[in-house]
Amino acid sequence: MDYLPHIISSLTDPMNLLLLCLGVLIGIIVGALPGLTATMALALLLPFTFTMHPETSLITMGGLYVGGIYGGCISAILINTPGTPSAIATTFDGYPLAQKGKASHALIMAALSSGIGGVIGGFALLFLTPVLAKWALSFGPSEYFWVAVLGLTMIATLSSGTLLKGLIGGCMGLLLGTIGISPVGGESRFTLGFSSLQSGLDMVVILIAFFCIPEVISMVKNEVKSQQFIKKEKNLMLKVFFYLIKKPIFILRSSIIGIIVGIIPGAGGNVAALLSYDAAVRFSKDKQSFGKGNIDGVMAAETSNNAEVGGSLVPLLSLGIPGSPPAAIILGALMMQGIMPGPNLMKEQTGLVYTFLIGFIVANILMLIFALIGSKYVGKILAVPNYILAPSIVFMTIIGTYSIRNSLLDIAMLIGFGILAFFLKNFGFHPAPIVLGFILGPIAERGFAQSLLLGKASGSIYSLFLSRPLSVVLIILCMISIISPLLTSMAKKEGTKTSSEAYPKKKASGERW
Repeated sequence: MDYLPHIISSLTDPMNLLLLCLGVLIGIIVGALPGLTATMALALLLPFTFTMHPETSLITMGGLYVGGIYGGCISAILINTPGTPSAIATTFDGYPLAQKGKASHALIMAALSSGIGGVIGGFALLFLTPVLAKWALSFGPSEYFWVAVLGLTMIATLSSGTLLKGLIGGCMGLLLGTIGISPVGGESRFTLGFSSLQSGLDMVVILIAFFCIPEVISMVKNEVKSQQFIKKEKNLMLKVFFYLIKKPIFILRSSIIGIIVGIIPGAGGNVAALLSYDAAVRFSKDKQSFGKGNIDGVMAAETSNNAEVGGSLVPLLSLGIPGSPPAAIILGALMMQGIMPGPNLMKEQTGLVYTFLIGFIVANILMLIFALIGSKYVGKILAVPNYILAPSIVFMTIIGTYSIRNSLLDIAMLIGFGILAFFLKNFGFHPAPIVLGFILGPIAERGFAQSLLLGKASGSIYSLFLSRPLSVVLIILCMISIISPLLTSMAKKEGTKTSSEAYPKKKASGERW
């Protein structure tokens, strides 16, 4: 423990603490603005870290990363627009809660869940890095393909209307994901002659178009009224806290999903949150309330996507492989300092690594404090009249969209897909399956194509897809994921039929929050 005094002195240094606090606060603000992601904030910070001490730069970037991932839930809850891709699943129940005047409930739950999930992810990063990093190496193209297929099986869970419409929406998303250059052949597909589409549709553009623009159009049509009054309750923070701590298995399950997905390079917080949300629905006794304002949905999504942050740094520190785009920026910061992540990092830079790991946990605690303080005031945004709120949202989304690639075509795509999403929503097509297909489609295509090439080279395609241990486990999970909703639906129909014959219908008692 010779490095312990160095760790303590680094973490208690006033400048390091100030920059850590600023990193968390700026991250929350950036994450809450649609179009401005944690990756973008870290990229902008990267040049400034060159003149910093290695400990200072890592502590600051860790705080910015943590704050940015949490901040995405604010706009997801208030205006149905994920501030970051990780907050997609938060919109499913967070925005319906805000529509009921319970934005404060959702924001406090998001803050508590994010803080707890982030701290659990931080401890996993601290203690399990060597073990989990070796496990991550066993993921190949076929495993990525089956992970994507497992994610696509969630369409049944996310379909708010009929399953058929959910499947059609998922296919739409898969088609949108094929725009751009083929990941294997290298040919351009469906670019319509626009060179900027060769890199594909930007994820932030799709998120804003399908989640935000339909709500703004509804505001203009006065279909959605602004919440003039946020329902206030005494001791609301304590009420939400006691509700949360009564579900330790729920929190642990969501955190584990986030950590595991984070360790898999390239999966990301959006996949972690969606898988956690799907698990919450499947294990719930009240499945029908999800998507209509069930606070468990917010808890599952925010716990998992913040636990994923710690998981994404595991392969970075142990193997030099970034588990997410923000982790790749942190990799760049380390290399600028002349530090090469990998198996020898823990031996050569023990004090630096542990300073960063413990600082990461402190950043999550600071994020929780700032989030709980801010949740008292940020919900008041919903009290702004529609004629001010709607154009303000449009202005922010256009500026955020343009700032990603400085492309007017992205703005045109935003408007076009937004109008399309509005009409699709009116016909009963929920945006979640469409976005899910768009996110997972390229992962599945890349894994499938690379697996075919490797299988042909080895002389056995089927063994590559079906005989590897992790592939077999993922296939079994896919089968369970497909069959369980069908069995649940059959059991529910049989139970409803039996109960309707035996007992008269009772009036619903109260509203679930």
